[in-house]
Amino acid sequence: MKKSLLSIGIATLLFVGCVPARKYEDLKAKNEQCQKELAKFQTENEQFKTENTELSQMLATKKSELVTANEEMEGAKRKFLEKEQQYDKLKQLHDDILLRYDRLLANSSIENKTLSSKLDKSQKELQDKEDQLNILGKSLNELKVTLENKQNALELREQRVKELEELIAEKDAAVNALKDKVSKALLAFENKGLTVIQKNGKVYVSLEAKLLFASGSTKVGTEGKVAVIQLAKALETEAELEIIVEGHTDSDDLKSASHPKNNWELSVLRATSVVEIMTANSTINPKILSAAGRSKYNPLGEEKAANRRIEVILTPNLDKLFDIISN
Repeated sequence: MKKSLLSIGIATLLFVGCVPARKYEDLKAKNEQCQKELAKFQTENEQFKTENTELSQMLATKKSELVTANEEMEGAKRKFLEKEQQYDKLKQLHDDILLRYDRLLANSSIENKTLSSKLDKSQKELQDKEDQLNILGKSLNELKVTLENKQNALELREQRVKELEELIAEKDAAVNALKDKVSKALLAFENKGLTVIQKNGKVYVSLEAKLLFASGSTKVGTEGKVAVIQLAKALETEAELEIIVEGHTDSDDLKSASHPKNNWELSVLRATSVVEIMTANSTINPKILSAAGRSKYNPLGEEKAANRRIEVILTPNLDKLFDIISN
């Protein structure tokens, strides 16, 4: 600012020396005016500096206050959010309470109608229960009938079991009696290669080949014929029997150009010879007789003589037994 005033003074002196007195006075007046304005400007400038300092201080204060205000605002914002959440919860609770209130109010307003509806529903349920009870009673009666039928069926089954047991006992007694009868009829041959046993509900009469046949022969000898005839006589009154005459050989292979050619044929022919003697010398029904050959394939043991035999298998008629089982 001092350099500016010096420049103005020098310029003024130079100008004064170069201009007339009137102009000088004018310039002087203007200079004075400028001096006044300069002084005014300097005063104002000082005021501005003071104001600027005050404003800077105020600005710093305001900035500090702004920081504090921002911090307070953040704190307030957090509190606001918390309060807002609390408000939302309270509002939700209020809405729930209001909804319950509305429902209670609605229920209260239609309570009579609801009670009436419940009464109607209860009456209907009672009627349904009565109907179900009637149906249950009917089902119970049907079940009772079914139970009675099953009881009758059980009693009938028990009766059949009893009949079956009695029939089995009867058959066992009959088989025992048949065995005793055959044993007595063939008692004279007991130690001559003849045995009578009971097995599996059947009677097996076994006659060794030496009692009946010569070696390799299919013709029954005199003593053997007597035994076969006595057996047939003992059986001719037994109509409820199935009689199978089986021929058995030992394991020695038989090979011959004439009959019998092998053990199969030998066993069959011997069984056939026995059947022919039985039918020719008794009134036994041929329908209950059959002849079979077993060759060497059903031995009694290692002894060859015991394996060469005729077996007469006496099987009781089990038709009645099968009828009871099938029914």
